[in-house]
Amino acid sequence: MSDGKSILVIGGGISGVTTAIEAAEAGYDTYIVEKNPYLGGRVAQLNKYFPKLCPPYCGLEINFRRIRQNPKIRFYTLAEVESVSGSEGNFNVSIKQNPRMVNNKCTACSKCVEACPVERPNSFNFGMDKTKAIYLPHDMSFPMKYVIDPSVCPGTSCAKCVGACTYNAIDLSMKAESVKINVGSIVYATGWNPYDATKMENLGFGKVKNVITNVMMERLAAINGPTKGVIQRPSDQKQPKNVAFVQCAGSRDENHLKHCSGICCMATLKQATYLRESDSASTAFMYYIDLRTPGKYEDFLKKVSSDENVKLIKGKVAKIEEDPETMDPILIVEDILGGKKIRHQVDMVVLATGMEPSAKATGAGIKLDSDGFALTEGQMAGVYSSGVAKSPNDVTTSLQDATAAALKGIQSLVSAGRK
Repeated sequence: MSDGKSILVIGGGISGVTTAIEAAEAGYDTYIVEKNPYLGGRVAQLNKYFPKLCPPYCGLEINFRRIRQNPKIRFYTLAEVESVSGSEGNFNVSIKQNPRMVNNKCTACSKCVEACPVERPNSFNFGMDKTKAIYLPHDMSFPMKYVIDPSVCPGTSCAKCVGACTYNAIDLSMKAESVKINVGSIVYATGWNPYDATKMENLGFGKVKNVITNVMMERLAAINGPTKGVIQRPSDQKQPKNVAFVQCAGSRDENHLKHCSGICCMATLKQATYLRESDSASTAFMYYIDLRTPGKYEDFLKKVSSDENVKLIKGKVAKIEEDPETMDPILIVEDILGGKKIRHQVDMVVLATGMEPSAKATGAGIKLDSDGFALTEGQMAGVYSSGVAKSPNDVTTSLQDATAAALKGIQSLVSAGRK
C-alpha cells in the first residue's frame, strides 16, 4: 500500500543516517538500508575529525539515540536493495535481508566469542588484527549485537557459540529474507570505498611491509584500533620516528582515479598530528603535488605546517622500495621545486589513497558520471543522492548535503501527494 509518506535511504553512513533522521523528525516514515552489520559507515572508522580534532563517537552516539527514540525510522543492516520499480510517490522496493544469525536477545556479553574457535581478519581494522567468526563489529556498534561471518563459520558442525549463549540469541539456521516496502522517494547515500592500493604497484603496498594506507593509519591511531592507539609499523611493531605521507596515491591519475578526492590533504595534515602527539621527536614528511585546503581549512594548514617537524615537500613519489635489512621503505621522489630526483629512507609510509564512489545503478536507474558519482541533474523524479555518493566531501559538507537531500525527498512526497 502506498501512503506517499515514506522515504528510502540507501546507505547507513553519516550522510544516510542524517538524511533519515532529518526526514523522520519532520514527520515522515523513513527506511535505512545498510550493507554492513552496523550503522555509521566510514565515519565510525575515523580516529578524529578535522579541523577540530575531536573523536566521531560523540556525534554518532547522538544520532543513534535519535534513531532509537524515533518510531518513524526503521533500519535494515546486512541488507541490500535488490530491485526498485515505479515512479515518484510510488516506488516498490525489494530488499534482501541477509542473515545475522544473532537475534534481538543478544546482550553483547561476549560469552560466544570466548567459546568460538575460528578467527577471521577484522575488516573494520582493515585486516590489521583478527576477530572470532562471531564478533561485535566495533566497540560502539549500533545495533549493539554480535554477528556471525558465514564465510568462515563452520555452522552446526561446530555450534560452540550456541552452547555458550545463555540467552538463546544465536540461530545458525537463519536464512536470507526478502522484504517489500513502498516509498515515495529514494536517497542514495552509498558513500565510498578506499581505493585499492595494490593496484599501484610502484608504491609498494602489499610488497613493502611498512607501507600502509591513510584509512589504516586512522585505525592505528584510534584507541579502539588494533594497537589500542599506539602507532606501530607492521613489520616489527616498532614505533616509527620518521613517516612519509604520499599524497594523490592513485588520485588525479588517468590509470586509477581521475578525480581529486578533495579531503586527502586535510586527512594527511590531521594524521601528521597523530604522529607528532605520539612522539615529540618524530618527523612527518608530506609529499604532495598540490595542497588543497580550501577556505576555512587554510588555518588548519597553517597551524599544522608551523610545526618544524612537519615537512611539506612539493614532489611526486615515483616509486617505493624496501631496504632488505631494516625493512625501511625507500622513496624515489621527483623533487619538483629542486628539479632533481631524491631517495628518502623512512620508518613507515602512509599512502593517501582517494575516495572511490560505491554508488551503483539499480532498478531505480540512478545515473552516474564518468567517475562513478551520482549526477546531480537529470535523475528520475523522486531519486536523489547525498554526501560522497554525489561527490567527494568531508564530514561537515556531507552533513549539510544530507539535510538538503532530506528536504528534497520530502518535497517529492508532497509533490506526488498533490497529483
